[in-house]
Amino acid sequence: MEKRNNTYQLDLKELKLKDASEGTKNLSLQFENHDDIFNIIQVIKSKKIFDDENTATEFALGLKLFTEVMLKNKQHPLFEELKPSISEFIKKLKSQ
Repeated sequence: MEKRNNTYQLDLKELKLKDASEGTKNLSLQFENHDDIFNIIQVIKSKKIFDDENTATEFALGLKLFTEVMLKNKQHPLFEELKPSISEFIKKLKSQ
């Protein structure tokens, strides 16, 4: 049975750099994720883990992008030490 994933597009635009110059770079990325990322962002916001909703969105998006890469590359030695910690972290996050 084929595993179904949601497909997303992320558009990232550099607006202003720390030296106060205008950003010029853009990135458009299509990716798949087994979860409904928009729902996860709403859940993280509703838990009020962070005072700022933008921080909650950044956290949820970063976590989902990172953990999906880990899932797709579970045999990669780079993630070997992280797997148990990430698993515990996700359990703790879900229990809040």
